[in-house]
This record gives sequence, C-alpha cells and structure tokens, in this order.
Amino acid sequence: MPSLKYSDGARHPVKVTWDVWSAMFLREMISRTMSDRMAWFWMIFEPIATIGVMVLVRTYFLSGRHVAGADFIPWMVVGLMGFYLFRENMTRPMSAIDSSKGLFTYRQILPIDPVLVRCYVEGSLRTFVFLVFILIGELLGLNLLPDFGLGALFDWFSLWCLGIGLGVFLSAAATLVSEIGRVVKIISLPLLISSCVIIPISYIPHGIQKYVLLNPIVHGIESMRLSFFSGYHTASGVDLSYLWVWALASLSLGLLMHKRFEYKLKAI
Repeated sequence: MPSLKYSDGARHPVKVTWDVWSAMFLREMISRTMSDRMAWFWMIFEPIATIGVMVLVRTYFLSGRHVAGADFIPWMVVGLMGFYLFRENMTRPMSAIDSSKGLFTYRQILPIDPVLVRCYVEGSLRTFVFLVFILIGELLGLNLLPDFGLGALFDWFSLWCLGIGLGVFLSAAATLVSEIGRVVKIISLPLLISSCVIIPISYIPHGIQKYVLLNPIVHGIESMRLSFFSGYHTASGVDLSYLWVWALASLSLGLLMHKRFEYKLKAI
C-alpha cells in the first residue's frame, strides 16, 4: 500500500482531505442528530404523518388503497423515502457553507468540503430511516422488501446522486445569491406533488405525462417502485439515464462554480 506521506514528512493531499472529511463528518453527524432532541422524531414522524393523511384521503374520498400492481402503503413509503432522500440532499447543503465559515481559516478546508460531507450525512441518515421503515413494515405484514434488490439499491443511489448534484450547485448559487435558497424552499411542496410521490403517474392524462416526465425525480422514484414491486405498471417513458444526465450535469456545473468562486464563497 503506497504511503500517504512525502519523504520530508508532509502529509499527502489525499490524507489531508480524508482527515478533514472525517472530522467534519463527526461534527455534522453530532449536530444533525443531537443538537435537537426532536431530530430523530421528525425524521421518522414526517413520512408517517404524510402516509397517514394520504391513506385517509384515498380511503374515504378517492378510489381505495391500491394502485396498479402494488399495495398503496408500501407504494407510498417507497415514493416518499426516495423523495425525502433527494430533497434533503438538495436543500440542506445550501446552508453548509455559511455554517462552516469559521473553518475556512484553515487553508486545507474548501467550501466544497462541508457540502459533500453534509450530503453524505443526509444520505446515510435517510438510508437508515428507510431501513427502519422496511423492518417495521415487514413486522406489520406490509410487503416492503424489494423484488429486485440490486435494482432498488441502484435506484436509491441514483436519487441520492441527483440530490447531491443539485445540492452542490445550489450550495454555491444560494450562498452567492441568498434569494435562490428561499425560492428552492418554497417550491419543495409543489415538487413533492409534481414528482408523482402521492399520485401514480398512470392516473395522469396521457397528454400531460410527457411534461411530468421532464422532472428527473419522477424517473428515479418510478424506477425504484418498479424494483420494489415486480407487478407495478408505470409510464412508458421512465428512463433512469435521464436522471443521470441531470445528476452529472448539475454536479459538474456545481463543482465548476465552487472552483470559480472559491475565494468569494469563503469571504461572503
């Protein structure tokens, strides 16, 4: 294994970056889970409350609790968890730079570091919460184990990367122009509705589906549902490669912005 130190004793840049990320991960994890005594409660209660409301609405006002090829509650859990994974990785990094201003006095720490660490923390927490829901669902007799495990893992990872890509881009954009962060938070609820999280895309008129499919989140959520429920039917235009085009394009643009405005992001 190659040494991570130079001959003069100086640490290799990879070692420096790893040490920085490790320290920031511990700092971020403690802040995310322990600074607020209700943090874990809200991470679990939010999807439960949303699912409860939608079950009541569909049971008493709409057409029952089933969608084509899947039971409604597991279908809803998969969609909500996928959306929350994306949303948290998109929105929470926007404040990562401002909350880490004091760390930029160390030249080893760049503005991109707290952003990437926060994305990793959010993804790890959401993955843990989803596993808890799967375990509870199986104990309650809900079919929450994926029919295609590897496919479900890749779909989950794809939504994570889409959130990271937009999170990296928005972390720079929202720091440079604060109004962008406010707009993103405002559109969070409309984005939930337009991403087919609570309404099956098959229920949407065919002429409108092509516009709904312009939203890359739809492709990730519907693809994950296909991996979880082998009998599920979705729109013919669902394509995970479209999501990856968005993820890689936004990540590349975000990294370019961090590189171009590095000193300005530190100084703001």
